[in-house]
Amino acid sequence: MARILILGYGNPLRSDDGVGWHAAVQLFRSIAVPEVEVLPCHQLTPDLAEPVSRAERVLFLDGARSAPGGEFHCEEVLASEGSPSFTHHLSPTLLLAIARDLYGAYPRAWLLTIGGNTFDAGEALSPEVETALRALKARVRELIAETIGDFASAR
Repeated sequence: MARILILGYGNPLRSDDGVGWHAAVQLFRSIAVPEVEVLPCHQLTPDLAEPVSRAERVLFLDGARSAPGGEFHCEEVLASEGSPSFTHHLSPTLLLAIARDLYGAYPRAWLLTIGGNTFDAGEALSPEVETALRALKARVRELIAETIGDFASAR
């Protein structure tokens, strides 16, 4: 069972909106330890509540329209209060609440975001977002190391 679950989400066909998905794909290819599970996805959905409930730590990776292009943020997030409503678009706080309500457990979690410049059709990330992606992946590695220690087997 993975101790750390990384959920990178966004639309890789909408330029900077796909930064979370791109980050997850890159991390999937470079982190080869059984304690870490990486799932690139287009959006957060209720079916992810079960693997979230089993993890010790969840890292949500996403692009942000509300931040300047290339600006990186990392913040701890908590499950939302009350009973969540089931929709096809979920926030990290709602997904944590669903895990809590359905499975009786939810892990510590962080939301790592990078502000986007463009959300137009396209597969390439803007240069500012591409540069900030390095900081995001470095912070992911730090959070992994805090949980499982040195993971030298990662490429």
